[in-house]
Amino acid sequence: MRLWLCVGAANGFIAVTMGALAAHSLERETWETARQWIEVGADYQMAHALALLAVAVLCGRTEGAARRSVMVAGWSFLAGTVLFSGVLFAMGLAGLTGLGVVVPVGGLAYLAGWAALFYAGLRHRAAAARDRKSVGPGSDGDRDVGNG
Repeated sequence: MRLWLCVGAANGFIAVTMGALAAHSLERETWETARQWIEVGADYQMAHALALLAVAVLCGRTEGAARRSVMVAGWSFLAGTVLFSGVLFAMGLAGLTGLGVVVPVGGLAYLAGWAALFYAGLRHRAAAARDRKSVGPGSDGDRDVGNG
């Protein structure tokens, strides 16, 4: 949990920093494309920083296959951030436009993370249903977050 909390917080910090840089330092017309790349990278990084914070919470609330899927989601979000947002930042700040071919790989990593969280949700619900059956009728054996 601590790993993903720190990674999520660091990503949020970087996203805000890069967004501020794009908004305040790259205002000239010649920097328009670079500014757009950095803004898109910062937006995606911030969204996935929040997802990493959710991963931190879910790591402490899931077990077995669901927890493994949550971990896969965390690593996928981190890889997506490096390969998508990080490459957009490198393109915008250093002009390394040749790296642009890597950006879709980062997008695929983000998608893999969301798919892993979806799978974790399915596994967690199945485990909660098994737990309810093993506890018996009339008791509150539902450990499912949000009762949904």
